[in-house]
Amino acid sequence: MRRSKYGAVPTVVDGIRFASKKEARRYQELRLLERCGDIWDLEVQPKFVLSVHSACPPTSGFFSIQIGFYVGDFKYCEAETTPYVVEDVKGVKTALYKWKKRHTEAQYGISIREV
Repeated sequence: MRRSKYGAVPTVVDGIRFASKKEARRYQELRLLERCGDIWDLEVQPKFVLSVHSACPPTSGFFSIQIGFYVGDFKYCEAETTPYVVEDVKGVKTALYKWKKRHTEAQYGISIREV
């Protein structure tokens, strides 16, 4: 098996392939929290569309252009006060990840929790 660029070892838990052992362990922790009722609606690899607004040509008004995606590791609900939590299990924070995180947080008005 070929080694990943940053040394992560792909791991399968409950038939789901995770990019690293660390991510798989976090999934198991979240499943326990879900069984206890501390969190609910656990989602693996939630996808967020990233877009920008454009006014080109200027007379046509504003419209959105899809420029890519941000895929988090987990999304779940944990309290009545917040709509949901998005988590990203990180080993190496690349420049592209940092940009996508900032863009997603600004576009969706959320905070991404890094574990």
